[in-house]
Amino acid sequence: MTHPAANSAIEPPALTVRAVLFDMDGTLVDSTAIVEQVWLEFAERYGLDYDEILRTSHGVQAGDTVRRYAPADADLEALTAELGEMERSRTHGVIALPGAEALLAGLPDEAIALVTSADRVLAEIRMKAAGLTMPPTAVTAESVTRGKPHPEGYLKAAALLGAEPADVVVFEDAPAGIAAARAAGMRTVVVGDSGGELEEGMWRIPDYTAVTVTAVKDDDGGHLLTLTL
Repeated sequence: MTHPAANSAIEPPALTVRAVLFDMDGTLVDSTAIVEQVWLEFAERYGLDYDEILRTSHGVQAGDTVRRYAPADADLEALTAELGEMERSRTHGVIALPGAEALLAGLPDEAIALVTSADRVLAEIRMKAAGLTMPPTAVTAESVTRGKPHPEGYLKAAALLGAEPADVVVFEDAPAGIAAARAAGMRTVVVGDSGGELEEGMWRIPDYTAVTVTAVKDDDGGHLLTLTL
């Protein structure tokens, strides 16, 4: 005899928030092939450990990775600019994660922000290449003094949207970005399987195909957003 609980569906979690913050690469946009190609060329040029660079660079500003691994006599500013141009000029294969376009379209512009380690130009190029609309509020590399895993970017985005950290959910994929969101005191949804172990206040989704959202205006003119994962 089958126990009744064996066939009962587990209810997906529903998060009620006032703002939603998104990382870009690996979270909204799949640009993995380009990112890996650029860092491979960097590693081969200087005889560096490509696997180690790839392990630590995801979700981190390019300049921070260059400073960490480039030879002592390298022109760090020029090298960072060169790598940035390589990334900006390569868009073949950049696509949106499944369901990302629909989710962004279902969220009020005043309640969402992009928080990315890319600069503004690269963020606009990649979002456009993936067929996604750039949110009006975006905190990019040049908007902060300390990149991920520091929480500055996420805290700044929440402040721009007028939301307290406890009323925010972050969608992230990389360990550095997840650490930034957690340090900011925000609930975090990990997109994909590369974010490590889940802690309290964290959830995981493969992509956005099953995510639904309802938005209602509250008495203060803001929004209450309920996302079902």
